[in-house]
Amino acid sequence: MNTTAVHSDWRGRVVDGKFTLRQWLGGSELSGVFLTELPEHPSQKAAIKLIEADARGAEAQIACWAATTPLSHPHLMRLFQTGRCQIDGAPLLYAVTEYSDEILSQILPERPLTPAETREMLDPILNALAYLHGKGFVHGHLKPSNILVVDDQLKLSSDGLMIASNAGRHFSATEVYDAPEAASGNLSPAADVWSLGVTLVEILTQHLPVWDREAGREPVVPEFIPQPFAGIARACLRLDPARRCTLSDVKARLEPARSLPKPAHNPGNAASKPASKTAGETEAAKSHSTAIVVAVLVLIAIIAIVQLWSHKTSSSSASLPTETQQSAPESAAPKPQASVPGTRSSNGAAENDAVVERVMPDVLPGAQESIRGQVNVSVRVSVDANGNVTNATLDSAGPSKYFAKVALQAAQQWKFKPAAGTWILQFQFTQAGNEVTPVEAAP
Repeated sequence: MNTTAVHSDWRGRVVDGKFTLRQWLGGSELSGVFLTELPEHPSQKAAIKLIEADARGAEAQIACWAATTPLSHPHLMRLFQTGRCQIDGAPLLYAVTEYSDEILSQILPERPLTPAETREMLDPILNALAYLHGKGFVHGHLKPSNILVVDDQLKLSSDGLMIASNAGRHFSATEVYDAPEAASGNLSPAADVWSLGVTLVEILTQHLPVWDREAGREPVVPEFIPQPFAGIARACLRLDPARRCTLSDVKARLEPARSLPKPAHNPGNAASKPASKTAGETEAAKSHSTAIVVAVLVLIAIIAIVQLWSHKTSSSSASLPTETQQSAPESAAPKPQASVPGTRSSNGAAENDAVVERVMPDVLPGAQESIRGQVNVSVRVSVDANGNVTNATLDSAGPSKYFAKVALQAAQQWKFKPAAGTWILQFQFTQAGNEVTPVEAAP
């Protein structure tokens, strides 16, 4: 689109009489995105994407939005409303979606994802893609900038979905994320598999795979990428769509124990054993299967008892109810911990002289493992005459929205001895563990 079609200084304008443009979030050659709110829920943030209405493919975009609006999946961004509008006489298309707290492409310049984080990320992506393909759609734009976090839940963007094999849809295949066949506009689920392979290489290396579109050779997957991710990426990045792996193949490589071939399909077994089993072999197999089932049931019972006991213990010791957060993956709310005797804040006063109840952040294992060095977050809390925290704000958010969020949630649950005042809680996150130092703020 013409770069002047959507302006960042349109803040304050109202789209379709409903959606006020609050803040410019970014744009590209084809669109611009603003922060807005939903009219029926003014406190709920949303994102509104504006596209030049007479851009090539605009009519196909309207038709596709109409077809995809009813889609619903926990790992797919909700598409609230779409339509046409005008700003300063410029005809535009718009789509209102959920607002994302974080975008994968914002994390990658700082660091690559660990293998554990990559594995956690792939599961919701594969589920969302499988849902779309099953409904006759392709994502068409899978890449880190379209992998988002909404309320700690990993989601794929939904404003650019396409009907599979829609030959009439214009598609400009100019990026390495775009499959070789994408320029024809005849997209199939295999095109999303290609994009998945490119994305996988990028999130593990911070770099796109080297590929010359005109040379007719497959992209180069770096040798140092750990397995099974290197093998998955190579299987995704085959030039011939028919030779690429499927989403089921990717899941099978991630969970080989769940995807072992059945004996009937094993050539080795077929060659070495007769087609039918004896009665003794059948009974032995049944006994073995029964033993496995019993062992699994016993294990499940033990886990259930342990979880029940843990739940009762935490319920009896916590002074505040816990709030479950949805995340991708999920994490529980911070848990209160007793103050550590003798720990001192920087003002020289013993911490346990003022702090009645400390609440440490509950950090996801994958996020903890990703820390390189130390992440520092400072939270300013206001304490009332009863020792309760009445307000908590970020004094210094640090480099990560995730760690800032868990620190803020923990700080809101601290308790102090009855005395009004203001404290700074200094959170330090490292791979080895987390610490908090309370410092009384100057009046």
